[in-house]
Amino acid sequence: MKVQHIIIDDNSLIHRELSIYRSGTINRVRLQDRSYNTYASLEIDAHNYAAFFHYGLPELLNSLPFISESNNGLDSWDEAFLHNSSLGSMKKIIDERLTSIDPEHHETILLGWHDQPVGVAYFRDIDPGRFAEFLGKLSGFVEESAVAGCDLEFIL
Repeated sequence: MKVQHIIIDDNSLIHRELSIYRSGTINRVRLQDRSYNTYASLEIDAHNYAAFFHYGLPELLNSLPFISESNNGLDSWDEAFLHNSSLGSMKKIIDERLTSIDPEHHETILLGWHDQPVGVAYFRDIDPGRFAEFLGKLSGFVEESAVAGCDLEFIL
């Protein structure tokens, strides 16, 4: 069977409509609030979402006590919360991962595939420098959240 290879293009409306095209948001919240309030947000675009999983951040971060409805911790297609008391540890994990990323080592990763009605494999080019920049923003966002006494909500 011949398999068509498609590299995801963020500028393609057709690609952005694929279920394999994922993005997310990290919200600054306070779990003790009586009503749901978002104090700030950090968007995770589709490139950084794929890189987040490719570089193993969910696995590393799941050493922390995330609260999620599915009890899977930090996972794709899920919502998870992290209490303020764990944000220092989160920042340390992010900063350690950031130092291990070689900004010159571009990669193409497999996002998923299907066999029917025709074989298609979906790939994404990962720009490690771009992802490292995102991790720097995430580290700052986590630090600001800790100082503000906020918790984090991950919508992945």
